[in-house]
Amino acid sequence: MISTLQTLIVLGQAEAPQQPSMLWQLMPFILLMVGFWFLLIQPQRKKQKEHQRMLTELKVGDAVVTAGGICGVITQVKKDRFQIKVDDSTRMEVIKSSVQSRDTKE
Repeated sequence: MISTLQTLIVLGQAEAPQQPSMLWQLMPFILLMVGFWFLLIQPQRKKQKEHQRMLTELKVGDAVVTAGGICGVITQVKKDRFQIKVDDSTRMEVIKSSVQSRDTKE
């Protein structure tokens, strides 16, 4: 004996359940990516741009702190390096990208 649902499907009178559209299926993934953008990627880019701007604004006489924790005063600016004075008789050359911040204590 054939059930009535099978009979209706065979006769084409019953509607099969509809699948959600492709957009609705991708919506959680899209929302997750937008969330990652605003929480992780955008703040990191902003911080990176601020650091790059700070590096271009540094000049002779500015006190800086390197990523290794060395504090000094810039005595010479080169294309990709700074020469910093650590002590009265000690000068070091550091790569610009290793300068972490300006030292505001001096």
